[in-house]
Amino acid sequence: MKKSLAWIATAALLAACNSGNGYVVTGSVEGAADGDTIYLATVQGRQLANLDTTVISNGKFKFEGKQDTAVLRYVCYTPEGDQPQRTDFFLENGRINIQLAKDEKNNTIGGTANNDTYMALKQQNREASARMMEIREAVNDPSLTDEARQKLIDEYESIDEQLVNNMKAAATQNITNAVGIQMLKRTYYDMSIEEIEALIPQIPAEFAKDEQIVYIKEMTEKKKKTAEGQKFIDFTMKTPEGQEVKLSDYVGKGKVVLVDFWASWCGPCCREMPNLVEVYAQYKDKGFEIVGVSLDRDAESWKKAIQELNITWPQMSDLKFWKCEGAQLYAVNSIPHTVLIAADGTILARGLHGAEVAEKVAEALK
Repeated sequence: MKKSLAWIATAALLAACNSGNGYVVTGSVEGAADGDTIYLATVQGRQLANLDTTVISNGKFKFEGKQDTAVLRYVCYTPEGDQPQRTDFFLENGRINIQLAKDEKNNTIGGTANNDTYMALKQQNREASARMMEIREAVNDPSLTDEARQKLIDEYESIDEQLVNNMKAAATQNITNAVGIQMLKRTYYDMSIEEIEALIPQIPAEFAKDEQIVYIKEMTEKKKKTAEGQKFIDFTMKTPEGQEVKLSDYVGKGKVVLVDFWASWCGPCCREMPNLVEVYAQYKDKGFEIVGVSLDRDAESWKKAIQELNITWPQMSDLKFWKCEGAQLYAVNSIPHTVLIAADGTILARGLHGAEVAEKVAEALK
């Protein structure tokens, strides 16, 4: 019996050592035929770039190699004349199994620690994601009353908030592994400075130099410098007429100023604009100003939107899209985004939308 147990222990150790030498990704694709090609891909910019290929044989596929650090990758299959089938997973040393289905919600991944964790998170969120898709389709029904449509919108926002909270929790619980790092990348813009700073020291050295993690650290420092209670940071851009202006031409001059980061190509920005028009009309003669900072890259589109949206307050832009200097300085990673600044140049609030804008402006003008 002792000899048998010793052999089992040795075999288990050898298996563990062998799986640690590299990865073996095996699986099947629903509807695929022998000879069809499967791709192992990564994200470059906003598109997938193929890293490796293999062909299906006996209904199965296999990728083999070695990976120093667990990374997010995709397995992709594109049937002729049909929708692509793909799933993301963590490529890491060990044995990974992937079942690629025609319906994405039926995809499965597993076999290694990170992929088992990631699959559990996906299953947790699937039902909510499916309901959000149903709402997106239903909300366009012209027969809906305004009340019914708003109810759907409220439900959508509630589910979206829950999904974000799920990912934030996953980031916190798994910050020492690849799943937690990926969840941090996806949700850092919904996290407070305090939440991010609590996670950063826990990030393992193998992920510390990841390009996006470095970016998150930099953005967090910028957020701290432009948080509520801090003095505004100045920057220079040009008006639609091409004249050079500074933010300090408006801020710190005795008026309460709302800095509105927006763009003509941003649907939510354009939908929010009537609210700002109303607030501006109500308070512009009472010591209030708005300064628009556009993330446009086309001057004509910017100018056209200013007219069509009835924007009458000062505007500035460097036409650098997401590399906009002002947006970088204020750690703006989604728009619309507002920064409310007191008459003395102190930042009062950030991220105000809807009724919050009028409430905070009225409060600041008292």
